[in-house]
Amino acid sequence: MTKSTMIPESEWEIMRIIWTTGTIGSSEVIANLQEKTTWSESTIKTLLRRLVEQGWLKTEKKGRKFFYTPTVGQTEMMYRTSMEMFDRMCDMHKGDLLIDLLKSLPISKSDLTKIAKLASEKAKSAPETIPCNCLPGNKTHRKDC
Repeated sequence: MTKSTMIPESEWEIMRIIWTTGTIGSSEVIANLQEKTTWSESTIKTLLRRLVEQGWLKTEKKGRKFFYTPTVGQTEMMYRTSMEMFDRMCDMHKGDLLIDLLKSLPISKSDLTKIAKLASEKAKSAPETIPCNCLPGNKTHRKDC
């Protein structure tokens, strides 16, 4: 069983700082967060502690300072979180969502080239339609389930 990646937005804010900087001291995390939030030092330390307890960060004490390092990369965490979300959705509509995401998200030309190549390869073996997986035993469903 894998642990859930559904962490609160506040913890994502901390992770984004640590992913960007690599290993970082708690005082630097606090300083960065206090520039963009109204969170107290104790709130930030509580969030850091939770992330360590959940296994998303490891900590090392050097003298009187604590340093934090991510145990999972940002892209992997984004993938895990997205897959958890997709696992809750109707299979029949995941393609529509991906199309809408492609339309609305900022994506580089090089990433679009990779996406086009992957889509072309995947099209060779893709089925014509994807069945609904919302009801067991392929029971009748609405078109927009």
